[in-house]
Amino acid sequence: MPIRSRLSGVHPILYAYFGPDARLDRAALERQVDVCLAAGCHGIALLGLVTEVFRLSTEERLDLVGWAAERIGGRVPLMATVAEVSVHGQLDFIAEAARRGADWVVLQPPPVKGVSEREILRFLGEVADRSPLPVGVQNNPLNMEVSVSSDALLALHRNHPNIRFMKAEGPAVSVAAFALEASKTCDVFAGHGGIEWPTNLRSGCQGLIPAPELVDAQVAIWRLWSAGETERAEALHRAILPIIAFMSRSLPLLIAYGKRLMALRMGWPEVHPRIPEPAVTPFGMEELARFAALLGPLATEPGRPLSPALRRMAPSTHPPWR
Repeated sequence: MPIRSRLSGVHPILYAYFGPDARLDRAALERQVDVCLAAGCHGIALLGLVTEVFRLSTEERLDLVGWAAERIGGRVPLMATVAEVSVHGQLDFIAEAARRGADWVVLQPPPVKGVSEREILRFLGEVADRSPLPVGVQNNPLNMEVSVSSDALLALHRNHPNIRFMKAEGPAVSVAAFALEASKTCDVFAGHGGIEWPTNLRSGCQGLIPAPELVDAQVAIWRLWSAGETERAEALHRAILPIIAFMSRSLPLLIAYGKRLMALRMGWPEVHPRIPEPAVTPFGMEELARFAALLGPLATEPGRPLSPALRRMAPSTHPPWR
């Protein structure tokens, strides 16, 4: 499919699953793609923090891009986050990711402490200008050691037109002014699992890049909101909010428990960690089982992707799930 000039909607960022030998599990990645597409996602993302990019080699990251692109088959755009720490390393990665099927790349401030904001912007701008793919920038002051100001992000977008979207993470009240201004010429995505998803939409965001375990509910909220049924969207968001809060207390907890909730919902038999990984507790797994029963299974084929349990959370005689 041709690359869209504007992006919106829900673009889940997939987990990395491993086999008993601690190597990447391609079949588990493909199952995630299948259930996200069946849920009606608007794109798929890879290689962010929830993909455990810090545990993956460069070749493993590129393998995930190729496997996902092959499974997607051009049905939705695929975006890949770039983790290399040099301009040349990032450009080499982008070129190979493009060859393997990525449609967009996401840049982050390089994780080098003590560098001025001006130098970070120069780094990102040079990569963006030379990238063969359109670029997004993720700024996450809550979970990343290096970040930049909202004013710097706006200047970066103005000075480098290949930067086409921003992932603005943080409390909605802190990023609302940025989102409203940036959204005039750039697509702005929220994150943090959609913990403030309706508020993000009111503040100017066009989309959400969440972990995938609630993809069906997140897509339903987007569709309801887009159809003008904001009260039903808010009701569904309130219903899933305790689950989002459970997952969002920290990144290690999200990886440990979010990945296992996704496995339960997509019918994946077992989760094998790549050590070191925070241990899950019996109580935590009991909570996950309760959440999975409440949410119902994720569909693997398009049709009626929202489970009956979730549909009851935002009832209507004419639900616009499609």
